[in-house]
Amino acid sequence: AVRAPPPGRVKGRPAQPRAGPPRPAQGQRRGEARRLAGKANKIISKVFLEARLGKAPRVADVAPVVEDIFASIQRNPYAFSGLMRCKAESEATYHHMLAVSALMVSLARQMRLPPGEMRLAGLAGLLLDVGLARVEADLPEVAQAVLSPAQGEGRELLGRHCLIGREMLASAGDVPEEVLQAVMRHHERLDGEGYPQALDARDLDVFSRMAAICDSYDLIVSGAVSGRALDPSEAMDTLMTLSGSLDTEILARFREALGVYPVGSFVQLRSARIALVVDQSPGDPELPMVAAFYSLETNKHVRAKTIALAECYGEDAIVGVADLDALDLPSPEDLREALLSGRNRTDQIPYQKTSVVESAATMMSTSGTPERR
Repeated sequence: AVRAPPPGRVKGRPAQPRAGPPRPAQGQRRGEARRLAGKANKIISKVFLEARLGKAPRVADVAPVVEDIFASIQRNPYAFSGLMRCKAESEATYHHMLAVSALMVSLARQMRLPPGEMRLAGLAGLLLDVGLARVEADLPEVAQAVLSPAQGEGRELLGRHCLIGREMLASAGDVPEEVLQAVMRHHERLDGEGYPQALDARDLDVFSRMAAICDSYDLIVSGAVSGRALDPSEAMDTLMTLSGSLDTEILARFREALGVYPVGSFVQLRSARIALVVDQSPGDPELPMVAAFYSLETNKHVRAKTIALAECYGEDAIVGVADLDALDLPSPEDLREALLSGRNRTDQIPYQKTSVVESAATMMSTSGTPERR
């Protein structure tokens, strides 16, 4: 089913609709973000593996990654976050560390923090889960505690990665205290239901509150929490259900930073087309730029057209988040990869065509629960 937007969301300003392939500048910025991500993953994997051997990461080891993310987001706040929703080319933990760092910088930018603090936020995001290198827990285990707080021995195990991460970084001697606090407290919650120390709002600094939001969002959207990658809009809605345990003011800034429909979201248009959100409109977060690629009237792929919804008054509008499960399409990750790279023919993406019924039956027989293909 299509989830309808809140009242008042369908609006626009008089102008001719802009159609055609994505603007070259957008493609260039995304290509640049992709190159930076590849470079960053190599550095992160090296730091993480060395941490497993007992070497504490130093700021100098990861500073180039943070600087690249900072510069990329200054040029285009949305290119990096969109890239993180494409198919991961690295181990899940490394991908998560990079994604959270980018989210922290974007959030700090939206909060109008000074450049120095934006960089600190990015550094904190990058190092939040470095303690996982030294504990018997993995990212899915940590993720499960986002929606259902762990208890007993499980809680103690998960809390250990926060404690060990802080100890490792403190031993390096050059990691700022703000970063150490965020590493220690990014699983704490305002209502005191977090871990490892069950702190509440009185004890949580701004960076720790930011980290709790960015870390939770990426765990939710990546599928680490539910076992199924979520559409960014759906993940944002899930995150909003945690508002009682997260800072509501910072949460509002986070939603503004990513947009009502974050880059990478699949939406249904009033013109009965499915589209991917490929960029945001800085002046109106409810009217992003989309690439329409599939017709619900003909049940066929169409040549992708980029539409600036903020500039096509009366021509088209988002009516809700698209449900891709009932459509015979490539995976969401492959679609994002193609459309965000500027390709305008999604019907040429190679994939195994399987009916929805067959797909559900196969997944039920192998895992017990159906998942999105």
